[in-house]
Amino acid sequence: MNLGVDQPKAAIIAIDLHRGHLDMDVATMPTSPEVAQRVIAANKRLFDWARSANIPVVHLLTQYRDVAEIASNPFWRTRAEDPEATRKNVLRHNIAGMPGVAIIPDLYDRERDLVVDTKKRYDCFLGTDLDFTLRAHGVNTLLIAGVNTNSCVLATTTAANVRDYAVIVVKDCVETMDGPALHEAGLLCIRTAFGFVLDTGEIQRLGLFGPAAKSAA
Repeated sequence: MNLGVDQPKAAIIAIDLHRGHLDMDVATMPTSPEVAQRVIAANKRLFDWARSANIPVVHLLTQYRDVAEIASNPFWRTRAEDPEATRKNVLRHNIAGMPGVAIIPDLYDRERDLVVDTKKRYDCFLGTDLDFTLRAHGVNTLLIAGVNTNSCVLATTTAANVRDYAVIVVKDCVETMDGPALHEAGLLCIRTAFGFVLDTGEIQRLGLFGPAAKSAA
């Protein structure tokens, strides 16, 4: 498969796989319990494979110092005023010190994974050192996982595309709290203009990353 780069070197970009979305006991902007269970299990499979193939896992973790950092976004303020909005709790979401500001434990290898915890907007590159970290490690291909498909995943895929990374969104490892129609709409936008959409099994069978890629070279 031609990804558009001569020698792919990949990293997993794991977006907001934190308790604030996926732990129903503390989540302020939760997915459904079924979605949470499914996306945690899928990402664990992906990360276990990636670590075995020496592909770095980079966690992007949303965290705000205070409400003002959230409320400076005009549209988000309108969501907080709409009791029907899925994002109505946005002004109470992942403020530093809240229990939701923690990666789901089963998905985090403290000894091996990298964490960028300065994400404050949907685009994981905005205001973070993600691009610096990836370039420093020679990464040119991103395998994007996490939530939400139609906001952070879509925005980050777009941002990666315009920075000339090759992008694969891992279909079984992305989900949204906004429902299946918006999940599919996000994936359609991505595969049309910004990157590939493949599931974990398809990525593994490509043989482009890790030991399989080296033996094939």
